Amino acid sequence: MRRALFFAFLCGPLLSAAALAADDAATVPNLSGLWVRSVLNLFDPPAGPGPIANTYRRPDGAVSDDFRLGDYRSPLLKPEAAEILKAHGEMSLKGKALPDPHNQCWPEPPAFASAIEGGLMIVQDKNRLLLITLTGPTLRHIRLNGSHPATVTPTWLGDSVAHYEGDTLVVDTIGIKAGPLAVLDRYGTPFSGALHVVERYRLIDGKAAADSLREQRRSRGQPAGPGAIGGYGVEMDLDPAKKGLQGDITVDDPGVFTKTWTGVVTYLTGKSEWPEVICAENLTEPAGLEKNPPIAKQPDF
Repeated sequence: MRRALFFAFLCGPLLSAAALAADDAATVPNLSGLWVRSVLNLFDPPAGPGPIANTYRRPDGAVSDDFRLGDYRSPLLKPEAAEILKAHGEMSLKGKALPDPHNQCWPEPPAFASAIEGGLMIVQDKNRLLLITLTGPTLRHIRLNGSHPATVTPTWLGDSVAHYEGDTLVVDTIGIKAGPLAVLDRYGTPFSGALHVVERYRLIDGKAAADSLREQRRSRGQPAGPGAIGGYGVEMDLDPAKKGLQGDITVDDPGVFTKTWTGVVTYLTGKSEWPEVICAENLTEPAGLEKNPPIAKQPDF
């Protein structure tokens, strides 16, 4: 109930989907709503370089995230970044969890959020958008048809502007703060202060979205089918008449990578309410990972 009231308060000033469609029904897609998936990580695009992959295999040869050994030999990585990723893999083999924004309850930046989160809520307005992920929750405020300032002060989520290209929402983000938790995926691939992320979201056929989730699960050694339950127990709508959502997440970081690459994320419509997720109040992961969550230094009022 508190979660529902929170989102009602948050979204109250925003335009309804009907008002948005009336504004420019011919070009603006209605992407608003809750989108969920039943598999984590970013996946390879149809063509071109894709995200760093996990090289760990179970004894039967199946891909698994039981241990997280990012491919530090990938030609995408510059030498220093490769050494960092290798060290992170060695930590995983020793049974140590790599601290990242997700398990430390810090805001999850673009690209990383797409790799780690099982759900995404999009709220559209005439002049801005909200992209909301469940854990925290993390709220990204995105200006429509704006531009980045000449000087950007780095922040955890960066500075985001967006526009529509036909049926596609394009979100451009720079100024993402680098630091000890600056990773792009569950394997600990680092990023630098030069990180530039472009997200492209569009509606796709519901059956195609379910087929994509099915293939993604198969490639990660998970049970067949798109699944019925997404991130944190949110039920997915398997009606093929309902649209799916696809995001192409393009990463450019000359401080870490030798070239630009793109990862793909696919969602189905969510049918049930988001649960209330408590992160910062729970200071220890089940595996014993100590948290260092954000702490207010002074009262808000």
